[in-house]
Order: sequence, then structure tokens, then C-alpha cells
Amino acid sequence: MSNMIETDEIKEKVILIGVSSQEGDDTEESLEELADLVKTANAQPIATVIQNRESIHPGTYIGKGKIEEIRLMINELDATGVVCDDELSPAQLRNLEEMLDTKVMDRTLVILDIFAKRATTSEGKIQVELAQLKYSLARMVGLRSSLSRLGGGIGTRGPGEKKLEMDRRLAKDRIAQLKRELEEMQRHREVTRGQRSKNKIPVAAIVGYTNAGKSTLLNTLTGAGVLEEDKLFATLDPTTRLLELPSKQQILITDTVGFIRKLPHHLIEAFKSTLLEAKYSDMIIHVVDASNPHMEKQMHIVYETLNNLEIKDKPVITLFNKQDKLNEKASLRDFRADKTLHVSAKHGEGLDLLQNELEEMLRQKNILVERLFPYSQAGKIQLIRKYGELLEEDYKSDGIYVKAYVPLKIYETVVN
Repeated sequence: MSNMIETDEIKEKVILIGVSSQEGDDTEESLEELADLVKTANAQPIATVIQNRESIHPGTYIGKGKIEEIRLMINELDATGVVCDDELSPAQLRNLEEMLDTKVMDRTLVILDIFAKRATTSEGKIQVELAQLKYSLARMVGLRSSLSRLGGGIGTRGPGEKKLEMDRRLAKDRIAQLKRELEEMQRHREVTRGQRSKNKIPVAAIVGYTNAGKSTLLNTLTGAGVLEEDKLFATLDPTTRLLELPSKQQILITDTVGFIRKLPHHLIEAFKSTLLEAKYSDMIIHVVDASNPHMEKQMHIVYETLNNLEIKDKPVITLFNKQDKLNEKASLRDFRADKTLHVSAKHGEGLDLLQNELEEMLRQKNILVERLFPYSQAGKIQLIRKYGELLEEDYKSDGIYVKAYVPLKIYETVVN
């Protein structure tokens, strides 16, 4: 019997680099988040360097003096590469590589790498590969030398890995093919949305910063069985599940991909169809990690992303989640939400109040019907039961007395 020798993947040891252009900006918080991203991508951050300068250096990201300092650190700490906290231009990537003589990565490459690991559906995989190819197309010269420095690691995973060595023409052909496939899937998604609209079942979209607890909320509410991990971007592919509220009304709950600061534009473009689930919803459930010290900034990024996607004028319920992680109950507010609740999705705390609020919001969209239906129109009451909220039902000699809230979509059918 032969002995199998197991070899672990080489764990990259990286130095994180950021540029702070003004006092009091969020560079430190952004680098903390970059450290989490790097860990999620299975690498080890071993040091952080922040350069204070008026603006990012157009040719090398950081100044010459800092480059020399980092070159010495790489040797001292035995680092295998560096990760910059912004998206690098092809010129910055090549120049830094030459001057540091090490593998150079940026925030976008790390996020793309995580997405490549997380995508499970064919749509998710196509979206990731498309974003990877668009990103790498401009950087092929720099990337080729960079990736040859280390056999594996960040930037070499997922459907894009085989494509990095392609020539530009092949990459462009592949991008065109993926776009066609994605358009076909988007058409299918639009058909599904159209069917939902015909079914008259309202939709609530769950949005929030990555790792705020969106998947946990969906699982606790509907038993969806979606992966839950204390990691950034644990789930990537949207899941839609049916929830029956206490009033017997039904609502579809859709999970969306997590937001993050400096979300690469390649990804926003690739995942637009997924993110637009929120645009076509009737209401938004905004999940916030109340235990995160940077909660306010994260909330701002979520609203900014929704705004960029032109998702506005929808009722919003904000859930200050992870109350179980707070030592004391703080007074938390979101002035942009129609309603705020303190919950723990993990333990189900406060989710009964959420269901009450969803019912209330549906009621506000519905019309109160109070009338006597002849027995020949009993089918209309079935329609009310299915799509509305039946408050009273009384069988009389001359018909059925009904008091109910009904959606505008079926109001005409019911009253005529």
C-alpha cells in the first residue's frame, strides 16, 4: 500500500499597503477589512503600512521612500507578496513589481478571488469569470510575471485561472461569449420576475453589508438552508424563498450579494442582474451588524450602493442584527428607514416583530374591502385568501360578508 503524502497549499504571507490622503479618513478601517478579505482568500496578513500623502502616486501607488521601506520589510518578514488597498492600474502593478521584486496584488484581485471560490451556480460562475477576465485583460503583461512567482494563491483560483495565460484576442472572444450566456440568463431571470409579478406575490429583498447576517436571517425566517459562515461573502448566489406571515399572507424573500467598500466596478457590472432583484422588489430589508464598530460607515456604503443602482423610493425596514453580541442595548437609529428593529437573526429574537412590520407594510399597499358577496362569487373569496388578508368572513342567508385587505393587483377583479 503506497503512502500518500498530503501537501497543504502554500499560504501566502502578505504585507498590506494603504494610502491616507487626509486626516480622519477611513484608511485604517479599510485596511482592517482588507486583512479580513485576505484571510478569507486563505492568505496571512503579516504587516500593514499606511503612507500619508496628498494623493495616490499615479505611477507606483506609493512614493519611492515607502517602496524602499517595504522592500526591506519583505526580506525581513519573509513575505511572499503585497496587497494594495485600491485597484491598481496596469502601470502601477508593473512598476511596483519591478521595484519590490515580489508578487503584487490589489483589493480587486482579492475580492475576485473570494468570489471565484464562493460562486456555485452557473450564473454566479459566469459573472465571476467575466469580471476576472475584464480585470485581467488590461493587466495580462504584469500578471503573467506576478503569478509565475508563486505556484498558487490569490488570483489563481476559479474559472478565470486558466484564462490568465491566454492572449488578448482569445480573452476578448471569451468575454463576448460569456456576455451572450449572461444575457440569456438575464432574460430567464426577467421571465421569472414577470411570473412572480403575475402571481401577485409581493417580494422583499434582503440587502446589507457583507457578513451582516443576511443568510442567517433568510434561514431563520424560511428554513432556506443557505450557507452561513462568519466570513466575508459567504454566499454569493441569490436565493428566493416563500414566507407565510401570521396573517396567512405570502411574501417572497430574496437574499442579495453583500456590499463592501470599494466594491470593484467589474463586479457591480457583472452582478447587476443579481443586485437588481432589490430594484424589482416591493420592499427592502436592510440588515446591519450592530456589533461592528464601523456600523455607521457600512450603512452609508449600503445606501450609496443602492443609490448607484437607482434603487430608491421603496419602504425600508432596518434590522440592527447580532444583538446577542452586544453587552448593552444601545440606542440605534437609521433615519433613512421607515422602521427599525433590534434583532438577533441567529436566535430568532425580534423576528416576530419583523413579520408584523412586513404585514403592516403590505397592508399600507393594500385596499380595505368590506362587502357582501353572493354565493355565486365564492371564487373571489378564494382569491382574497390567497393574495390578501382576510379579517372577517361571515356566512349569511343572502351571501358571504367579507372584510379584507387586498392588493391593488387583484382589487379590480374582486370588486367587479
